[in-house]
Amino acid sequence: MTRFVDVHNMVRWVADFGPERIMREMVAYLESDFMRWERFDKVPRVATHTPFGVIELMPTSDYETYGFKYVNGHPSNPARGFQTVTAFGVLADVHNGYPTFLSEMTVLTALRTAATSAMVAKALARPDSETLALIGAGSQAEFQALAFRANLGIRSVRIWDTDPDAMAKFLRNVTPLGIDVTIATSAADAVAGADIITTCTADKTQATILTADLVRPGVHINAIGGDCPGKTELDPAILDLGTVFVEYPPQTRIEGEIQQKASDFAVTEFWEVLAGRSAGRTDAAQITIFDSVGFAIEDFSALRYVRDAIDGTDYYVDIDLVANPDDPKNLFGLVGALAPVG
Repeated sequence: MTRFVDVHNMVRWVADFGPERIMREMVAYLESDFMRWERFDKVPRVATHTPFGVIELMPTSDYETYGFKYVNGHPSNPARGFQTVTAFGVLADVHNGYPTFLSEMTVLTALRTAATSAMVAKALARPDSETLALIGAGSQAEFQALAFRANLGIRSVRIWDTDPDAMAKFLRNVTPLGIDVTIATSAADAVAGADIITTCTADKTQATILTADLVRPGVHINAIGGDCPGKTELDPAILDLGTVFVEYPPQTRIEGEIQQKASDFAVTEFWEVLAGRSAGRTDAAQITIFDSVGFAIEDFSALRYVRDAIDGTDYYVDIDLVANPDDPKNLFGLVGALAPVG
């Protein structure tokens, strides 16, 4: 049998555990897997692009457990009443190939994206950081705010979006949670005085939502909206202002902000910072940039965390996903006795 977490149980689990606790505990799983980065099988995600959006498969394995995520990205979906991003994920036993765990990942991806942002900021942002600027108030915004509070103690958020309704939605959702929110009048207003800047917009275009003149010394930039070819958010000049940290260069060079740069543009793989092989922030004035596109190991970590966190609870059901005849060589025997004759 395969354990299955559907949307109802995922939402129930998040409500009962609390998103901040989940993203704080998930960071520990992310850090653990990033520390053993070299043990994983890694490939860029497999993407099918259409005029409507992209559908991707994101696989990885530590040679004990195999995991993958199915995910789409369709920026025009909200106007048609659909989510921009939906996903599900699987863990399987490498030794026999059987899937052991299946979960919705629309909600879980939002949690892991924000948890990854917080993990990186813990290592790269100034320790005295107090204010987060959010450019983009879509589905990820609230998760970012809560992840940064849970992991870095950030309680002040300045937000900007071209859609006033999106900012109003964010204000409604997070104000009751005790976060101090300032609705900015522009991107420049949002980043004024901010210690950390998260850019997260959905439009599939080479946009410039943050220009180099707005970036002051000591800022950590968390650029998470550029995640496919032809989709960027930063003025390319920003990438020359400080050190750029990435997840997996072969994927980031195709999909990230650095797709705007030459193929030999220097970057630092973030796992090396956690492992002590590369420097992170070296002084208070340094500008650090996390060019994040999302990578399969992060989904692997999130799935492992959920699997372990809900063990022995009622947040999952067992489903009969794999045909398992008494005789492994007689699969037809499962249906042969029921098949009509003639």
